[in-house]
Amino acid sequence: MDFPALKAHLSAIQTEAETKLQDIADTKALNEWRVLYLGKKSEMTGLSKQMGQLEASEKPQFGQSLNQVRQALEAKWNDKREALAAAEQSARLMAETIDVTLPGRRANFGAMHPISKVIREIEDVFLGMGFLIADGPEVETDKYNFEMLNLPKDHPARDMQDTFYITEELLMRTHTSPMQVRTMERLAPQVPVKVLVPGRVYRRDEDDATHSHAFTQIEGLVVGEGIRMSDLKGTLEQFARALFGEHQQVRLRPSFFPFTEPSAEVDLICVQCQGEGCRVCKQTGWIEILGSGMVHPRVLDMAGYDSSRYTGFAFGMGAERVAMLKYGIPDIRQFYQNDLRLLSQFATI
Repeated sequence: MDFPALKAHLSAIQTEAETKLQDIADTKALNEWRVLYLGKKSEMTGLSKQMGQLEASEKPQFGQSLNQVRQALEAKWNDKREALAAAEQSARLMAETIDVTLPGRRANFGAMHPISKVIREIEDVFLGMGFLIADGPEVETDKYNFEMLNLPKDHPARDMQDTFYITEELLMRTHTSPMQVRTMERLAPQVPVKVLVPGRVYRRDEDDATHSHAFTQIEGLVVGEGIRMSDLKGTLEQFARALFGEHQQVRLRPSFFPFTEPSAEVDLICVQCQGEGCRVCKQTGWIEILGSGMVHPRVLDMAGYDSSRYTGFAFGMGAERVAMLKYGIPDIRQFYQNDLRLLSQFATI
């Protein structure tokens, strides 16, 4: 190809490139244009390779023209790139614009679960009376769950607690009383012993409004010299008044538990009717809240304490039972349904 033909071809390439550049509307198309007209395999590069066919005097002229066209196209490409970048940034800013006049969205704050709240309150009461908080295994041995608590194998009182057995000697604990024995074994013969044991327990109960196969029990134990039933009643009265008001009283009724002797059920003045009689307390004015009694001498002896010298009392309550009374919740199952309509009410309590 001679010199005039190469110059004409170069001019045609420039005209075509500039025309197509005007119609480009996005960065991807712009990059494709650059590869097509300025890339290593472009026609511009092909023309530079044909310079070898020209006369020696024509090569500098064509080379100069080629460089001028390349520089002109690169300048136009750069201007187009900046214009597109500005337009894309403007569009992105418009899409991401925040209307600062809109009202803010209120944050959703969590709240302590009512069972956790009750456990904390009960712990605070007994910590103030000098009790220590203890925790123990939920998978327990038959020895500590039953035998050390005066419930030998085949004892009929075992039927009072329908048990989840894992093996013949391992089970899901049916109460937190095993930690009373473990604590006495660890501390014996040290006195006084004052311990509170909150924790999950498991029984093969049918779930209904007042029963659950898994629930939270809180047990207390005091061992020392000269501990009497009156100490038990005074301790429980202080607990009741701290949780339910200074007007509260406790009433002890005879009962039976294998690990305490004598044993007593403990009633409070009904929190719904304040003792006047209602449906909740079955018109009696009293409502049961926990079981208690003096630690059985055999339990003391097996745990390492001389029952001829030391006495003690124990009590146990369900945290769910306390929460139902304190907050007026009629069904124990509501505690485990994760219903925000219920739980959100405790955000301000």
